[in-house]
Amino acid sequence: MTYSKDKIKPNSQVKSKKRVADHGEVFTNQREVNAMLDLVKHETERIDARFLEPACGNGNFLAEVLRRKLTVVDSRYSKSQFEWERYAVIAVSSIYGVDILEDNAIECRERLFKIFNERYTSLFKDKCKVECRQSVKFLFNKNILWGDALDFTNPETKQPIVFSEWSAVNGFMLKRRDYMFKFLVEKTHQFSMFNDEGNAAAIDEPVKDFPLIHFLKLSESELS
Repeated sequence: MTYSKDKIKPNSQVKSKKRVADHGEVFTNQREVNAMLDLVKHETERIDARFLEPACGNGNFLAEVLRRKLTVVDSRYSKSQFEWERYAVIAVSSIYGVDILEDNAIECRERLFKIFNERYTSLFKDKCKVECRQSVKFLFNKNILWGDALDFTNPETKQPIVFSEWSAVNGFMLKRRDYMFKFLVEKTHQFSMFNDEGNAAAIDEPVKDFPLIHFLKLSESELS
């Protein structure tokens, strides 16, 4: 079943009655989003603090988390384009989402990239780098997934959901490790992805370990 043509109207919390009936889909409005995030305000303003929304919809919570993180990046690093790019990529890499409806996951990725790109363009205009935009798109494609957070699989293929842990190393390099979502949840007993030290909490081995890569070259990592 597809809902690809359904769009949410401004100030509405539903896309269609059918989606509500089929999936219980009701979007959280901005007032509640801000009130809930304010309860963990210090975390939303920590650039590398990881957030996972297991029923992300089109990204109401994740969009606000990204805005808050980028505001911190702006305040600290906007005088240096390289430093802004580096920390903006780290902020993006810390945001994760899953939704059971494919069109929501796609819309969420597009929405988050638009937020990043508008901020990036407003600051650096024609100096913006294609590589930076490609890295951010790559991260959203890896971190915002179509999946069922209850059975930990893709609804169509039934393949397990796999998330990537991104850790900054030596300033401008990133380390990627992939872990099965099911094991992350079952072994931590909570919807938190990784522990405060940046390692997978209580996980023995990643399903895949990648070599270090420059934060502006992420989109090339699966081409080699």
